[in-house]
Amino acid sequence: MLRLAEQRFGGIHVLVNNASAAFRPREPLEHWSEIVETDLLGPMLASRLAIDIMRRTGGGSIINVSSTSALRHGRLHPGGSPAYDVAKAGVLRLTTMLGSLGADDNIRVNCIVPDWVATPDVYAHWESLTPDQRSLQGIPVRLTTVEEIATAVLRLATDDTLAGRVVVWWSDDQPRLIPWGDQGYASLEPLKPAPT
Repeated sequence: MLRLAEQRFGGIHVLVNNASAAFRPREPLEHWSEIVETDLLGPMLASRLAIDIMRRTGGGSIINVSSTSALRHGRLHPGGSPAYDVAKAGVLRLTTMLGSLGADDNIRVNCIVPDWVATPDVYAHWESLTPDQRSLQGIPVRLTTVEEIATAVLRLATDDTLAGRVVVWWSDDQPRLIPWGDQGYASLEPLKPAPT
């Protein structure tokens, strides 16, 4: 598909890695291979092919889509999919490791890390719950709209000052950038000596 786009349109200028396997929170130990292949290996392979094409045509932009589920350490509420969380964490690290392509090859690699996005399935689940149920399950008060995500992706694809940056967007907040050199877990608990 990428080679066809290069032949027909003269290159690839923007690649958005947004494909995701079906989310099955009630089957957390199933479908691991399918999820990792789609959500992690898919972006890796598509990026690798797009980088070669972008190098030949003077640069471009790659935007990876991760998830805030890749950021949390431990779950306060049951659910989720281990393979999904692992794949989305890998996409985040893939982005930061390819960040140097901006300076070296004029290829901006960015990542958007949204929380709950109002896609039809997510919205239907969110709408089926009362505000109290949402609160008890740690579900946000509002969902980020698909249009808001599309606007953020367009900004990442066109704003040279954001090369290599990761945008985290918790649904109840505004989009924010992870600072350069961030160690990830700024607030750590001390490890107490083992009991004797």
